Amino acid sequence: MPTSIDPAKRWWVLITMTGSLSMILIDQTVVSVALPTMQRDLDLTQTGLQWVVNAYLLAIAVFVALGGRIGDLIGNERTFRLGGLVFVVASAACGLAQSDSWIIIARAVEGLGAALMTPASGAIVMNAFGPSERGRAMGVYSGVSMIFVALGPLIGGLLVEAVSWRAVFFVNLPVGVAMLVLAQTTLPRKVTPPGGRIDWPGVPLLIGGIGALVLGLMQSQQWGWDSPAIIGLVAAAAILLPAFVWWELRAREPLVQLRLFKSRNFTADNVVIASMQFGLMGVSVFGAIWVQDVLGFGPITAGLSLLPLTIPLLLLSVPSGRLYDRIGPRLPVALGAVLLGVSLIWAAIVLDQRDYAWLVPGYVVMGVGLALMITPTTTDALNAADPALRGQASGVVQTMRQVGGTVGIAILGTIVANVQSNQVTDWIAADPAQRAGDANEIATLLANPDAAPAAAADPSVVAMLEDAVTTAISASYWVAGAVTLLAAIAAGLMLRRVRAADAAPDDVPMSVR
Repeated sequence: MPTSIDPAKRWWVLITMTGSLSMILIDQTVVSVALPTMQRDLDLTQTGLQWVVNAYLLAIAVFVALGGRIGDLIGNERTFRLGGLVFVVASAACGLAQSDSWIIIARAVEGLGAALMTPASGAIVMNAFGPSERGRAMGVYSGVSMIFVALGPLIGGLLVEAVSWRAVFFVNLPVGVAMLVLAQTTLPRKVTPPGGRIDWPGVPLLIGGIGALVLGLMQSQQWGWDSPAIIGLVAAAAILLPAFVWWELRAREPLVQLRLFKSRNFTADNVVIASMQFGLMGVSVFGAIWVQDVLGFGPITAGLSLLPLTIPLLLLSVPSGRLYDRIGPRLPVALGAVLLGVSLIWAAIVLDQRDYAWLVPGYVVMGVGLALMITPTTTDALNAADPALRGQASGVVQTMRQVGGTVGIAILGTIVANVQSNQVTDWIAADPAQRAGDANEIATLLANPDAAPAAAADPSVVAMLEDAVTTAISASYWVAGAVTLLAAIAAGLMLRRVRAADAAPDDVPMSVR
């Protein structure tokens, strides 16, 4: 059973858990602007550079569900402290890195620490507040954290320009230590483990299945969907993940309690969370590329360009939690998904204007939609679980979020690459005698815009590439918007009007065995 937390300390607990999640999530985006200077300093290859990002994300995706189960077994408080210690030490190792292998391994260990902390922190917040306050508390927890995700590139740019790329990692040390000190003073120190054991046969099936799926999706653009390695990884995932489901449904103490999905709310919440992250990756990754490559924004300006999105998120996350406390998840989640889908389609339509001002209204609507989705879905999914299973439930939610984002990057990235390539091919084919000689320079410019001054000197080539990038990213936004609108339909059909905690006992597996 969950440990009791002193009611007088519950808001300090919320501050601690929100700070920790913000630190974890910002590490997914803050590194992006530090990559060029990191590459020069450590002499990283392009593949090594990619894995500075991927190692962290892969470790979280693979281990976060296991982290949730560990929290249920030894106590979420202990798991949080352990994960925090691992995260801080690994961040220091990243900042001290002297080679590509050093920093990639350190980033993977950092992701492991995050995978232990994330589900534990969500479960701790849920267990610290009563049902009538959880929406508001989770509004702070989720909303503030998502703001830091959006501000990651801006914060990273400031740290890199003012100090060094190493500061991007060293800044985690004082923040992480402060979180651990607060955890030590606000969380119970003596926790009686709920008991149970790890389902060891399920561990390799889970890690292998999710690892193969995520790795295959991550590398699909670089290796090609038809490469033997990608085919092998996808085939392995297609075998291991069903085997994991089959085993877990028969295990006496499963690693992941899949019967949580008997709850319509829990299932719908996770579908929406995955779809939301799918669509959001289009803006956070390809939107940042577009404003820099086409509009000429610098890293800091590119980070500031997302403020119209983050401000509504900041202002509305807590009110959306209160709205959930009053009326349940169906209306806010479905409406939020509609707003997110419409804003993505708006961006797809106006991108061809080449004017940032056209994007601002869409970003504002996007921020409102995200605020209406993030807090109610996360809160409702954890409400649907028995308190003793909230670590697992939180792990499942975070796994769905990570996989949704990875699938989004893979699919949207494939669309961007194919549309862009087709545009370039058509441009060369229109006048092969004059343009065939530009092909190599164009390929170089596409791979690394800063490394091809000869191609950049030709205005016609630059104009064509800007058209290709704009058309390609616009196509990805259409797909992201469609996926999010489908999630809105799923939310409207599946979510109940009442909170999961208030649903009938036979609708929600509150005591799953």
